[in-house]
Amino acid sequence: MKCIDFDKQFERYAAAWVKRNGAKYKNNMDVIESMMPDIYMEFLKKPADWLDGKRPERYFEQYSDAGMLVKWMCQYIDERVPLPDLLLERITALGEAAEEALCPLAQQGEGERRMTAISLLRELESVRPMSAYIDYIAALKEPDEVGDMCAESLTAMGEAAVAPILEALPRATDAARDIFADVLSNFPGDERIYALIMERFAHAQDRRALFASYLAKLGDERALPALYAAAEEQDVNYLDYVEIVSAIDALGGDRPPEREFAGDPYYESLKRL
Repeated sequence: MKCIDFDKQFERYAAAWVKRNGAKYKNNMDVIESMMPDIYMEFLKKPADWLDGKRPERYFEQYSDAGMLVKWMCQYIDERVPLPDLLLERITALGEAAEEALCPLAQQGEGERRMTAISLLRELESVRPMSAYIDYIAALKEPDEVGDMCAESLTAMGEAAVAPILEALPRATDAARDIFADVLSNFPGDERIYALIMERFAHAQDRRALFASYLAKLGDERALPALYAAAEEQDVNYLDYVEIVSAIDALGGDRPPEREFAGDPYYESLKRL
């Protein structure tokens, strides 16, 4: 299939529109720029010679083979032609067939192919790749972009992802446990979730603020003694202290006494703003 550059075609259409109509608006580019969404809608609806007379908005609708459309999507990526939103919208419009075509790519694809598939499956609210996402994260030595996207998808899957993630914790790397803590912090109520986030708060000295925010989301008052202790540490930095105190507030605790942070690089940097 040919990879048509819809972005370039719209740029040409918009340039021609401005040439025809610019004087009407005194060539005020601010005004013209504000009209671009309407110009784009006009572009989508107008039959185009470069599409053999078809309207851009209808071009991909003539195809219903999800597998073919996903391969076409990959071809766009490989040829470095901007992916048309219209193609992606057509893929997701095919629902279950699109899920079947996208899942192998989300599980075993590489680079932009994989990330695009994960993104589309999230739009489809698909839970099919749940186990693959959990397995990918569980094995991570260091966080990466694919892992972040998998985590976002798992969070979007809701409570259904909680039990499988908890089952994967014993085999999860430290990096994975941090990512899973992020996901699970959205689903309070399980003792294992509280234990995981307390563990990460205790061990991740360089990310106290992050895990304090997770404890605040859990809403479990049992975390207060650990938060108070962290707030009193001599080497706590200003940004961590602010987030720890915020977590204490969220859990209904009394604010610790004010501390002096003069000389703390974070404090001095913010004071200059």
